[in-house]
Amino acid sequence: MENLIKDIDSSLVENLTSQLRGKVVKPSDKDYDETRKVFNGMIDKHPGMFVLCRDVADVIAAVNFARENDLIVAIRGGGHNGGGLGLCDDGLVIDLSGIKFVRVDTSNNTVRVGGGNLWGEVDHATHPFGLAVPAGIISTTGVGGLTLGGGVGYLSRKYGLTIDNLLEADMVLADGSFVTVSAEQNKDLFWAIRGGGGNFGIVTSFKFQAHPVKTVFGGPTLWPIEKTEEIMDWYHKFIHKAEDDLNGFIATLVIPGPPFPENLHNKQFCGIVWCYTGDMNKAKEVFKPILEMNPIFDHVGEMPYPAIQTLFDGLFPPGLQWYWRADFFDELGPELRKQHLAFGSTIPTPLSQMHLYPISGAASRVGPEETPWAYRDAKYAGVIVGVDPDPANSDKITHWCKDYWKALHPYSAGGAYSNFMMDEGQERVQASYKHNYERLSQIKKKYDPNNLFKINQNILPK
Repeated sequence: MENLIKDIDSSLVENLTSQLRGKVVKPSDKDYDETRKVFNGMIDKHPGMFVLCRDVADVIAAVNFARENDLIVAIRGGGHNGGGLGLCDDGLVIDLSGIKFVRVDTSNNTVRVGGGNLWGEVDHATHPFGLAVPAGIISTTGVGGLTLGGGVGYLSRKYGLTIDNLLEADMVLADGSFVTVSAEQNKDLFWAIRGGGGNFGIVTSFKFQAHPVKTVFGGPTLWPIEKTEEIMDWYHKFIHKAEDDLNGFIATLVIPGPPFPENLHNKQFCGIVWCYTGDMNKAKEVFKPILEMNPIFDHVGEMPYPAIQTLFDGLFPPGLQWYWRADFFDELGPELRKQHLAFGSTIPTPLSQMHLYPISGAASRVGPEETPWAYRDAKYAGVIVGVDPDPANSDKITHWCKDYWKALHPYSAGGAYSNFMMDEGQERVQASYKHNYERLSQIKKKYDPNNLFKINQNILPK
């Protein structure tokens, strides 16, 4: 049984505070309520204490304090986790948001990034050099959480998942020691963090391979929701045969308002958001078969890569109510398409939606044991999100999300992409790592035998 922060002798807390460059925030402090906010406004946890770390020494001090005092501990990077797993009730939150730096090395196109950075900050630093690191689709997402879970986004078909571009990481382990992991050193740990989440330690810096991406051709195409089955069938046949330079995720969604034209507002659609990284002179030719499907609306064109990464930031500011459910899928068969039409036609609030991200191209050419990310052979990482600013609608968005998921789950591959999961229990975690769970469990036992880092999609020490 863990201790609560309030039961810890105040002199021990004072001693910790004296060791830090960062600061400690407690429930009695005036900035406590602001500090405990995360991206998902549905999360309402009350930690006993925050350590807002400024550097690696702060992280080591906080880890040692948590372990020596038998505290429950959570690690927060960008705070985007759907299930609020960057927080814990009554325990210690080690917050990395003060550990920020981005250094681009143009001699080998690598980027070193702090454990507290957000993806928008990385894009800002790499873009002037015509480079990008594969990430997600929202620029306010934290680098740490997205990377450790896998990293699916616009560049996955061309350059793989974020973990496929991770070259090295600096980590603080459960015993307070500091290690660097890569293909050359601490290889088992390097394998484990490429998809195994925050189970094995706290990553204070990442080194990524960046790629030449400056300008992309992309944006949304929309069809009336009634065409969902037809568009999904076409998309499934089209996307996996398309050149790796072309990516697009398919969605059922509502247009909430500006910047879209007024005649589309509050109507349901089947949409695809495209991103093409190839020769801009060939873009119109590449998009010809797409536009021949006669979308009711298209807003595709040339733009800087950071522009597509921030396309939806304005629609999803921090503090909205979010409920997430997810699964991997191998096919988009007739029964599945029928369910997408049914639930896409009854989306409860303007920001709620379903996305299917293709796992093909470069992302599918990594072996299922090369990283913990076990579903390289699945065709899609699917996610359903119930989203709304009003807490009064939290039940409505949760029920729709759960019902949609229940209708799709029998057609799924079994597990889900861990970054799309809430706190769903051991069975779901094991299903999501499949054949790699056993190996992860052994590595967990070696580096965190007492499961200090367990507020996550937890892998139990074997």
